[in-house]
Amino acid sequence: MTEPQIRAHDVRLVPAAAAGWGATLVGVLGGSVLAAVMAVISGVVVAVVLCCRARLGAAASGLIAMSVVSCCYAGAAAVHAAVFESSPVTAAVQDRAWISAAGSVVEDPRRSRSPGPPMVTIAVELRRIDLAGTPIELGGRLTVLAPSDGWAHLVPGQQVLVRGRLAEPTRRNLTLAVVRVNGPPLHVQPPGTVARAASSVRTSLSSAAADALPADRAGVLPGLVVGDVSTLPEDVETDFRAAGLTHLTAVSGANFAILLGAVLLLTRAAALGPRTTVLICAVVLVAFVVVARPSPSVLRAAVMGAVGLLALVTGRRRQAVPALCTAVLGLLVWLPQLAVDVGFALSVAATAGLVVVAPVWVDWLRRHGWGRGAAEIVAVASAAHAVTAPIVAGMSGTLSVVGIAANMAVAPVVAPITVVGVVAAALAPWASGPASLVLRLTDAPLAWLVLVAERAGSVPGASIGTSSGAGGVAIVVAATAAIVCSLRIRFVRWVIGGVGAAASILWIVWSV
Repeated sequence: MTEPQIRAHDVRLVPAAAAGWGATLVGVLGGSVLAAVMAVISGVVVAVVLCCRARLGAAASGLIAMSVVSCCYAGAAAVHAAVFESSPVTAAVQDRAWISAAGSVVEDPRRSRSPGPPMVTIAVELRRIDLAGTPIELGGRLTVLAPSDGWAHLVPGQQVLVRGRLAEPTRRNLTLAVVRVNGPPLHVQPPGTVARAASSVRTSLSSAAADALPADRAGVLPGLVVGDVSTLPEDVETDFRAAGLTHLTAVSGANFAILLGAVLLLTRAAALGPRTTVLICAVVLVAFVVVARPSPSVLRAAVMGAVGLLALVTGRRRQAVPALCTAVLGLLVWLPQLAVDVGFALSVAATAGLVVVAPVWVDWLRRHGWGRGAAEIVAVASAAHAVTAPIVAGMSGTLSVVGIAANMAVAPVVAPITVVGVVAAALAPWASGPASLVLRLTDAPLAWLVLVAERAGSVPGASIGTSSGAGGVAIVVAATAAIVCSLRIRFVRWVIGGVGAAASILWIVWSV
């Protein structure tokens, strides 16, 4: 990236966002004492810089801002960590005590991959617990591990009463404990009006897809449109994971960017004013959040999608990075557990790649003779894979070799499927027949999507092993940097192009 391209972005908030994220991370992983120490140190730094401001010059303002943010976020993280550490649930986990807990469902139940009977995991926000016969009013979050029967149908917002045995949480993300349950909930309160409406839309969309499409495509469509993977076949899910396409079956920032982009095109065609356009986009955004479930992951995706749209649709690159940093800081204040959430890191990285790296690569490809459409498809897919691959490698110890090619192959069909699927979702609760007819338009694009996932996922060596943790991150970052730098050499570009063309021909022949 050249100096003029760097200056095209306003990066003044990046250090503050990094400081806030790092301080929150310390509190979540290191505990209240370490976070408090960090807050004090940051405060001391602010005082020292203020005293030496004349000597430091222009750098003083940035250092003060970063230290103030670090102090505030470390202090907030210390409070959250102290509440977590002092919870009676945290102490009871050591005794594997039995507990009765009342709370609200936070996210849709997720299928557990553990062997044995079908199980689901559910995040529950606590209101009250009964521990050793003593009722206690308190907050916090539990992860419930329960049989699918009686639990898989729950929706976010429903109030439930559970009884089970406490166990250690599997991750350090301010979750108080895991509750292992053997039977159905003791009590389930019916969902509210908004939750019922959202469930009606999701159920109607799945039914319309089942009527209009073959089983594999009907299972993919609800996941791609509204994040409903309850009907996704396991073999298709496995193919998507191996091909590096798993992100398509969950609501991401791309869903919101595509949807809001379509709305903007319609409002511009109708010559509506800016205020009306903003109002319509806001209504559509809120409605889609409700249908896709207002879980932390969906709210995160909504914010990131709006930031990505700001860069791509309005062309205001300078505002994109500050908007992303503001989104990160705001979400971490509201949900500090996102500091250790892999999905959050992937969303931030992908959005940064979209608004910072992809435009530069598009310009580079166009200077070398590529058309705008082809350059954007290749650059967006490559940038997204380049910035997220280190995180995936650090988390899973694997790297998808076919991920870029698979994402480029399906890129042209993702937006049409999403837009048509949203139209069908709006029709399905009221007119299932027309909704099914509309969904037939997605048959061919979905067939291509499933075919690419199947073929790419079954390629020998589709994914390679790397060391997990920091080692895996370092390896993939170094490899990515080496590839990007080598592309400046014409001979290397010709070699990569020739290998890619040969691989494509072999893949087509093998597929046939």
